[in-house]
Amino acid sequence: MNEAGADSPAKISVVIADDQRMLRAGLRMVIETEPDMNVIGEASDGAEAVSVARRLRPDVVLMDIAMPRQDGLTATRTLLSTPNPPRIIVLTTFDTDENLYRALQAGASGFLLKVSSPEHLITAIRVVAAGEALLDPAVTTRVISAFAGRPGPVPPPELNDLTPREIDVLRLMARGMSNGEIAAALTVGEATVKTHVARVLMKLDLRDRVQAVVYAYESGLIRAGGGQSSVRQ
Repeated sequence: MNEAGADSPAKISVVIADDQRMLRAGLRMVIETEPDMNVIGEASDGAEAVSVARRLRPDVVLMDIAMPRQDGLTATRTLLSTPNPPRIIVLTTFDTDENLYRALQAGASGFLLKVSSPEHLITAIRVVAAGEALLDPAVTTRVISAFAGRPGPVPPPELNDLTPREIDVLRLMARGMSNGEIAAALTVGEATVKTHVARVLMKLDLRDRVQAVVYAYESGLIRAGGGQSSVRQ
């Protein structure tokens, strides 16, 4: 979102939202050691995060969940409802199914524990800034667990807009597979998979792969425990 001069590449602009000043300082120090990143603002609660992000228009917001005045999930939903929103990585000290599912439902592009390594944090920022979603297989497993035992919903009609191959790609995305892994599973080129992924997201009006995973389980296309619906069978 930030513009750079003609002679230098744009840096990834970041806003840090957390109610702990020491943690914000630590995150800033880690991020600003990277030559392609710049922390342009901070916030100590969700309401301030919304205000700062709207004013500075960062590429990525690191959003704590538990903050005073307004929590990070509410702030995430508010920011993502505006035009040209930033990408959001949710941070938490609580590795719980409820927090994970709520973060994904809110539209976050990534989910990190605060104890994650600096290397993992930097990778996450680069991944989501590039327009992708941080979809760790461990996160996918937690999503699957969150849907275990729920009654299967009636598949939504928009699934019928997908071709059989697009259905296959969506199912494999929902299993946490990368484009390369999907390409190998379907015996097609990775460029072909990228095209299918883009079409799936467009047809279902989804922002990224994280939303695709949630959609696949909520729609009943994929069932916890390895099952799948009869759509397109």
